[in-house]
Amino acid sequence: MGAAVQSHWFSVGSVVIWGEAGLGVVATQSFVNASYGKRGLGCLRRGMLPEDIITKLISDDDGRESRQLAILDRKGRGAVFTGRNCIPSAGHIVGEDHTVQANLMCNDKVWPEMSSAFISSKGHLAERMLAALDAAEIAGGDIRGRQSAAMLIVKGHSSRKPWEDRTLDLRVDDHPEPLHELRRLLGVHRAYERMNQGDIAMERGRMEEAQGHYRAAEDMFPSNEEMMFWHAVALANNGYGTDAWPLLRDVFLRNRAYLDLAMRLMDMGMLKVDASYLDTLEDQIPKVKDENDYGPR
Repeated sequence: MGAAVQSHWFSVGSVVIWGEAGLGVVATQSFVNASYGKRGLGCLRRGMLPEDIITKLISDDDGRESRQLAILDRKGRGAVFTGRNCIPSAGHIVGEDHTVQANLMCNDKVWPEMSSAFISSKGHLAERMLAALDAAEIAGGDIRGRQSAAMLIVKGHSSRKPWEDRTLDLRVDDHPEPLHELRRLLGVHRAYERMNQGDIAMERGRMEEAQGHYRAAEDMFPSNEEMMFWHAVALANNGYGTDAWPLLRDVFLRNRAYLDLAMRLMDMGMLKVDASYLDTLEDQIPKVKDENDYGPR
C-alpha cells in the first residue's frame, strides 16, 4: 500500500502522507489537520471502515470544510472527504484499490487524469503512483507551481517489525522540479535494493547471484563509489581477491578516503586482503589536499 503527493509547499511529505503495514494509508490535505494521520491509522487498527473513520475525524473539527482527507485500507476500500471550502479547483475520485484527491489545482481535469494514469500504468506501485503525479502535472497541476513531493510504501501485511515493513519512504522537501528529483531518488533506492540483495546472496554463498545484483546496482548508479567499494570488500572477504582488486583501485582513484577506510577495516579484521597490496596502492593514489577533506573527488 502506498501514498504519494506533490505540492507547492515545503516538506509536504512530512504532514500529508501516513501509512502502516497491515492497516492502510492516509492522506490529509488542503488546510492540513496533521492529527488525521495518526488518528486515522489508529481507527484502522480498531477495525473501522474508511468511511466511518472520516465521519469520526471530521465530526469534531471546526475547520473540516477546509480539509481534504483520504483513507485506503489494506483490502483496497477507500473513502475521501473534500470540504466545501477547499480552494478550487478541488475534488477527488474513489476508484478500485485507489483514491486520488487534489486542491488548489489549475483546473478540474487534474484528479480524473491522475486516476486514469494510475489505472492504465504498469509495474511496481511506486512507478504507478509517479505516473499519477506526472499526469496531474501534465493536466495543469498546482496553480501555485511546485516545490516538494514525497512517496511512502508499506507492506500489506505487518511482520511486526516496523523497520522492515516500510519498504519505501522518499521525500523531496524543496526543489524546482520535485517529481524529477523524486524519480531520481527512486532510481537510487532501486540501486541500493539490488546492493542489499547482493549482500544477502553473498551471505548465503550464492556468489554468481550476488555478482549479478552488485553489477546491476553499479549500472543503475555508476557515479556511486561506495557501492563499488562494498562490492569489492564482499569479494575479497569471500576469497575472490583477484576480482576485488580492479574495483578497489578504481574506487581509490576516484576517492582516496576509501583507501583510508580500507586500511581501517583491515586493522579490524573486516577486510581480508594482503596489507602489502594496500601499501603499494597508497603510493600510487594522490593524497587529498587536506587530511580532513574526504569529500568526493
